[in-house]
Amino acid sequence: MIMATQTTSTPFVHWLANFSIGLLIIILGSIADLAHAGPVDQAKRIHDRIAGVPPSPNVLSDMTDDINGIGGRSAVDAAYRAMDNRSFYSVTLKNLATPWTNIDFDPFAPLNDYTATIIGMVRDNRDFREILSSNTIYVGNTNHASLAGVQAYSTTSNAHYEGIEQNNADLSDPAVLINDTQTNVIGTPAAGAAGVMTTRAAAKAFFIDGTNRAMFRFTLLNHLCNDMEQVKDTTRPSDRIRQDVSRSPGGDSRLFLNSCVGCHSGMDPMAQAFAYYDFVNADGDDEGNNGFLQYTPNQVDPKYFNNETTFPHGFITTDDRWTNYWREGPNAEVLGWDQSLPGEGTGAASMGQELAASEAFAQCQVKKVFKQVCLRDPAEADRSAFESILSNFKSGYQLKQVYAESAVHCMGN
Repeated sequence: MIMATQTTSTPFVHWLANFSIGLLIIILGSIADLAHAGPVDQAKRIHDRIAGVPPSPNVLSDMTDDINGIGGRSAVDAAYRAMDNRSFYSVTLKNLATPWTNIDFDPFAPLNDYTATIIGMVRDNRDFREILSSNTIYVGNTNHASLAGVQAYSTTSNAHYEGIEQNNADLSDPAVLINDTQTNVIGTPAAGAAGVMTTRAAAKAFFIDGTNRAMFRFTLLNHLCNDMEQVKDTTRPSDRIRQDVSRSPGGDSRLFLNSCVGCHSGMDPMAQAFAYYDFVNADGDDEGNNGFLQYTPNQVDPKYFNNETTFPHGFITTDDRWTNYWREGPNAEVLGWDQSLPGEGTGAASMGQELAASEAFAQCQVKKVFKQVCLRDPAEADRSAFESILSNFKSGYQLKQVYAESAVHCMGN
């Protein structure tokens, strides 16, 4: 016969139960304290999240007054005050932009012209959409005392920016990090300048070797938060797919029709905007540290004819005319194109304008900043705040505003 057993409580069991309840109360109390943090704690949290360093006593006091509404100010004003700290530029913005400049998404790569241009444009409250189209580059002012000994900008080296970083220069100072044109600094004709896509760092990462499709793919990934697999659409025409793409990979045409065409039918007509670019790898190694961006007007780079015998009847690139086939089909809604633009054009700058005017571009920037400041992705509970931040961003495309409003939204936790 099986006898039922009865567990007898012991003093240890009672202690453990009481301890667990007490610990739970402490945890819940801590969460409640965070959710209802006072103005001083909120000011600290905003400053820590935006600048990455603690505020000075005077700044903390001023930010606390902002949060308390002294002088008609607000928590948003406190967030902007935190952005006065130089670390917002040399740490926070650098960590945001640096992964966009290399295929490994390495946030610890040295400062370069791509990252410096992002930092400068945010600092100067430029329309953030211009990062993919403007004839702009930010360089260090080597005449400034803080940049003594720093090498001038070079089209074949990143030493200039590495020197700026080694000197711990104040990137928040417009007299240190100055705005210029790519035409003046790099020598790229105005027709060939397209924001960060035509910086030396971007060219070294995405124009080196290959077929220039990498520039399109990583721009889409970094600035519209969509990789090729997410925008695959097999319903688009395949007439602009280049000769190097087999129509029967492995001898099976179904692979092309059901897979390859999904990416290439949209990507190839857009990547045609980069037809006149190459990164000349002077060393011939995998790094290309001494290479330079080459833009040759009206001359399609030979890489566009790589493996031309794979499918001789494929598209032959003759110029840098691009067309957005994704304005039709599911990506019309997924990416949200600006209907005031024509959806086609010539050159990288106009194609960059097409990408930057999309709904996906705006959402991508807000998502990235929100995650950086709040230390998490936006959740369903954040929907209303996220939509408000997004709407405000689209009213002027000022990234500082996204930082400020995201920090305020998350200042209690």
